[in-house]
Amino acid sequence: MIEIIASVGAGRMGRGIAIAFAYAGHDVHLIDAKPRDAAGFAALNQAALNEIRATLTMLAGFGLLDVPDVDAVVARVTCHSLEACAGALAAADVIFEGVPETLEAKEAAFRLVSAHAQPRAIVASTTSTILSNDLQGFVDTPARFLNAHWLNPAFLVPLVELSPGDATDPQVTDRLKTLLEGIGKVPVVCAASPGYIVPRIQALAMNEAARMVEEGVASAEDIDKATTYGFGFRFAILGLLEFIDWGGGDILYYASRYMSGAMQSDRFAAPQIIEDNMAAGRTGLRDGQGFLNYDGMDVPAYQRQRLGQFVAMLRHLDKLPVRG
Repeated sequence: MIEIIASVGAGRMGRGIAIAFAYAGHDVHLIDAKPRDAAGFAALNQAALNEIRATLTMLAGFGLLDVPDVDAVVARVTCHSLEACAGALAAADVIFEGVPETLEAKEAAFRLVSAHAQPRAIVASTTSTILSNDLQGFVDTPARFLNAHWLNPAFLVPLVELSPGDATDPQVTDRLKTLLEGIGKVPVVCAASPGYIVPRIQALAMNEAARMVEEGVASAEDIDKATTYGFGFRFAILGLLEFIDWGGGDILYYASRYMSGAMQSDRFAAPQIIEDNMAAGRTGLRDGQGFLNYDGMDVPAYQRQRLGQFVAMLRHLDKLPVRG
């Protein structure tokens, strides 16, 4: 069954979601969440469809589809005004909310959805800041609600962070996860926690990079080179916790102790789980267990595979070692 998708909010996130689903063959109802007169909605409608068309044309230039197919994908997206959206919401199997990050705007959007959506429809916010538990009360049936945090640009970034609330039916999470996997996304499930996964990690890394500029450690250009060709290069292949296991949790343990003292700041202190792993002899690959379990794994084959991926990434970046 090809689900019908609706997005309440016709801004950047709504348009990105519309492109992702329309590209995968779904019909999408893009709903303007703001009251406008006829001329205002006509302008919004034209701007949204023009942007969607331009994005798809760009993707065609990258080889993701043929230029003649752009019209067919755009035709799967229909814009609706706030005053005339009842039928579109009633037809949708999955409804995403993508309005501004205020509780007032979210509540108004979910009251609208609750008034018109079919009982079985999944309702998902796309908030990057507000917890699922703080929003689910705005939905008439909280069991069908969860957060689905897309990363911009939504039509390209594979990751979608799914965060169920306390009242979310696990089957709803599974249904949305399956739908997203079907359009090529990589959904992960996390607790309703501030910052979810990626924004929480990003905030620490970005603030530390800005702090180094402030302290005169290096230029902005050199810090960006370091993160692109060192930090980002490695973490495009290895997950952060996998990387700890790869090098050994003991390295992080001792480095954290040194950095905390040298910088006189507890922001570099290791969490208790690092010390617990050290005490239990779970330092990673060497012990067969760290954050991940390597028991029974062909570790040399696994390492070769990852190193091969590093080489492929170097080739992509045009940064292969220079041969003499």
